[in-house]
Amino acid sequence: MVNINQIKQLRQETGVSIIECKKALVEAKGNLKKAKEVLRKLGREFAEKKADRGAKTGIIESYIHQNKKIGVLLDIRCESDFVAKSADFQNLAHEICLQIAAMASEETSLLLQPWIKDETKTIKDLISEYVAKVGENIVIKEFTRYEI
Repeated sequence: MVNINQIKQLRQETGVSIIECKKALVEAKGNLKKAKEVLRKLGREFAEKKADRGAKTGIIESYIHQNKKIGVLLDIRCESDFVAKSADFQNLAHEICLQIAAMASEETSLLLQPWIKDETKTIKDLISEYVAKVGENIVIKEFTRYEI
């Protein structure tokens, strides 16, 4: 049996809706770790369904490292201004900028790289989670990394 505290904890850790958290916990028989995997899988499936939808709005995010020798410009797109202005979308843009700044070389595609804050996830997984969270297609249109 799933209790409300488990649902609250999963929602707090993932940001996914209460209903989806409850479904994932029921499927995982109350196991929080397995429920997170269920949500990741659902997020990927949801992102694949949204991939055909046009992402024509978005933001330009920038990041300058503390040493003032590395900088990043990121053009990240979504489907609506409402999502583009949301804290979740802006947080995702910032996280991707940090990832790009941390890249030593660009030999591996950005989407296939392990996320610097959780190496069990790729950047593609991270974006899929946000697609599931905000309900819109998200696309990295372009980015540039500067280094002196």
